[in-house]
Amino acid sequence: MSIFKDKTLMITGGTGSFGNAVLKRFLDTDIKEIRIFSRDEKKQDDMRHEYQAKYPNVANKIKFYIGDVRSLESCRNAMPGVDYIFHAAALKQVPSCEFFPMEAVRTNVIGTDNVLTAAIEQGVESVICLSTDKAAYPINAMGITKAIEEKVAVAKSRYSCKTKICCTRYGNVMCSRGSVIPLWIDQIRQSNPITLTEPSMTRFIMSLDEAVDLVLFAFEHGTNGDILVQKAPACTIQTQAEAVCELFGGKKEDIKVIGIRHGEKMYETLLTKEECAKAEDMGNFYRVPADNRDLNYDKYFKEGDTKRVTIEEFNSNNTRRLNLEETKAKIAALEYIQNELKGIENIAK
Repeated sequence: MSIFKDKTLMITGGTGSFGNAVLKRFLDTDIKEIRIFSRDEKKQDDMRHEYQAKYPNVANKIKFYIGDVRSLESCRNAMPGVDYIFHAAALKQVPSCEFFPMEAVRTNVIGTDNVLTAAIEQGVESVICLSTDKAAYPINAMGITKAIEEKVAVAKSRYSCKTKICCTRYGNVMCSRGSVIPLWIDQIRQSNPITLTEPSMTRFIMSLDEAVDLVLFAFEHGTNGDILVQKAPACTIQTQAEAVCELFGGKKEDIKVIGIRHGEKMYETLLTKEECAKAEDMGNFYRVPADNRDLNYDKYFKEGDTKRVTIEEFNSNNTRRLNLEETKAKIAALEYIQNELKGIENIAK
């Protein structure tokens, strides 16, 4: 982690699952300071006490800043001395964004613009914005606002001077806050039906550690204006629910289909057909460079791109599909799941 030696990293929305994963990865390194920027003082206080108890020798590296990305002044106040930013603050729940789309706009779009404006003003070296597969061919308010967030980031990168701006786009992060697996575990423990929306629906799946890996890859290998994605596998929602049942003693016959929620897709796309046409294959990742043509389109009128006719998008239906055993193994490897299973063992004793 020598690239972070004596540097200050700020994480917006830092009290969330991603922020905690970054802290666990970085606290024992030679990084100088990690700033947690968020608006919920209770979550910050809980986090402060947790890390003081678990990591007493390095918890002093964590600095907490109350603020809101919706306020440019708030972002500016937290920015002096910051070298790098991981921008994770967002409204992420699809149904709630459907009912309150302007709230999603204020946080996901205006909030991102505020963070980037303040970062460019302050001369921050690098900003990595976290986006979602729902930003590709978006049909719901959450996806649309994240798609605009990406457009804002790419547009800002064109005149960001020394500040490098990249986006990472990824699918469902298993066991992150508000995700479905913890809900299913609670339903099994309470002997309630395991509810899922549509059995044949497919979703990319990745761990929090993989989400951090993607952001670090973008940080180290991305260039200004890039969108980077990981070649994640996928599974059906039915397979995922059955895997959780097998791990936690749930009954597969108790799985109850409740129907697709507001704004949901049957499958998710990580790269559109148009993006695939210009994407660079980087092994386990794809890099989509910014379109840095200017507004003088006349000089392009004879140019086309026949490659786009033949290439396919990269989505959760055509990526590698995990079977039940593979899905179960991927879920069982998560620290959250291991801790939950230990809890069951302790209760049994």
